[in-house]
Amino acid sequence: MKFLRFYILYRLQIIIILVALGVLSHIYLDLVTAWLCYSFAIISLVLYFMMGTMRIVQEAVTDGDVEKAQLYLNKIRFPRLLFKPIRSGYYMLQSNLSMATNDLDKAEANIRKSLKIKSKITGDMEGSNLMQLGFIELKKGNTKQARLHLMEAVKAGIPDKESLAAAYLQLCSIEGQRMQYKMSKQYFKKAKDLKPKNEEIISQLKSLEKQVNRMPG
Repeated sequence: MKFLRFYILYRLQIIIILVALGVLSHIYLDLVTAWLCYSFAIISLVLYFMMGTMRIVQEAVTDGDVEKAQLYLNKIRFPRLLFKPIRSGYYMLQSNLSMATNDLDKAEANIRKSLKIKSKITGDMEGSNLMQLGFIELKKGNTKQARLHLMEAVKAGIPDKESLAAAYLQLCSIEGQRMQYKMSKQYFKKAKDLKPKNEEIISQLKSLEKQVNRMPG
C-alpha cells in the first residue's frame, strides 16, 4: 500500500524518469528495454490524467483525515480529464469538504458539476448528488428548493440506507413545518423502517418522534 501511495503521489516524476530511462536504453542497451520503459510511461501518463489521486483521497476520507484528503485533491490539476465516474466523485468530495468548512457556495457549485456528468456507471450517484444539493439548500435557508431536491433524490434512488434515512428525516421535518402532517408522518415511518445504525440519525429519530407523536391526524 505504501508503494501504491508513493506511485500515485509521484507519478509525474516517475513518468519523467521512465522516459529518460527509455531514451538511455534506446541509445546504450536495446529497443525492447526502451519500449518497456516507454510503455510504462504511457500507461502512467493515462492514469495520471484519468484517475488522478482519487484512490488515496478516498483512503484519507475513510480515515477521517480531512486535511490530507484536501491536500491530495489539490494535486489533481486537470479534473475535466478524469474518467467520468471518477470526475463525478471528485466534484462530490470537493462539495463535501467545502460543506465541512461552511463554504456553501463552493459546495453547491461542485455538486452541480457532479450532477452534470452523465454516465451509466455514475447513474446510482444521481440520488446522492441531489440529496447533497438538498442539504446545501437547507443550510442556505432555501427550504422550498431543498424539499424539491430531496424528493428528487429519493425518486432517483439513494443506495446507502443511512443516507436515505437522513433524507427521509429532513423531508419529515420540512413537511411538519409546512403543516403537512400526514406526509411528515409517512416520511418518519419510512426513515424508522430503514433501522439506521448511525448514532446521529438515531438521535434525530428520537428527537423527531416526540414531535411526530404530537402532530394532529
